[in-house]
Parts: sequence; structure tokens; C-alpha cells
Amino acid sequence: MSEANVDLARKVFDAFAVRDVDAAVAIFAEDGEFLPVTSNLTTGGVPYRGHAGIERYFDDIARVWDELRVFPSEFRDMGETVVALGRMHGRGGGMIIDRPTGWVWRFRDGKIVSGRVFASQEEALRDAGLGA
Repeated sequence: MSEANVDLARKVFDAFAVRDVDAAVAIFAEDGEFLPVTSNLTTGGVPYRGHAGIERYFDDIARVWDELRVFPSEFRDMGETVVALGRMHGRGGGMIIDRPTGWVWRFRDGKIVSGRVFASQEEALRDAGLGA
């Protein structure tokens, strides 16, 4: 099932890229959560929870960022966990970010139960138990 999880991770990136809320919600479990780095700006660091949380994430992104793009370039298949490494570029509210980034996606029964964005690739690798 792990290769299917890599495919789902790619699909969630695709959904985020085109701001397809319905496609993103369909990939998340009803009790899933998502914790982006920018949650410090939007939720005080609290994860977005459930389908309503994912919908709110998209609203918050539109409000905070004029442009937010992610470029995952490497996927590490760990079965029920997928680590993606790449870059993030964002511009909005006087801020510009352009840096290497890591994502950790955890799956259950073909759905994302946890997605987390890390400020560095090393942090993502450590979170997934891969060291730095």
C-alpha cells in the first residue's frame, strides 16, 4: 500500500497547488490534521483538524499569502509514512520565504491522518525517524 501513499501525497500537493479544496478534503481522513509552518500566523500554532479544518486552511492561505507555491522533488516511501523534500516559496503581508522544506504525511486506510510541514528538511527527516 505504500506506493499508493506516495501517489496520494503527490495528489495532495497537486490539490494544494491549484487550490482544489474538494480534492484535498477527499484525501484527508475525517479526523485528519494538518500542521503547516505558517499555522503560527493563522491559528497560533494549532493544527487544522478534520475536513472543516482543511477548508479553513485554504481560506487562511488565501488571506495570508499573495503567492504560496511548493515544489516537492523527492519522496521517501516508508509504508504508512511518506516524507517529501523540496522547496517552498511564499510572498504576502510583507513576507517572502524561499527555502528548502520537508513534509511528513502519515496515512491510515488510504487517507492522510497527519500532515506536517517543517521549516527544514532535516526536521522532517528526524520526525520520520530517518535522522538528519
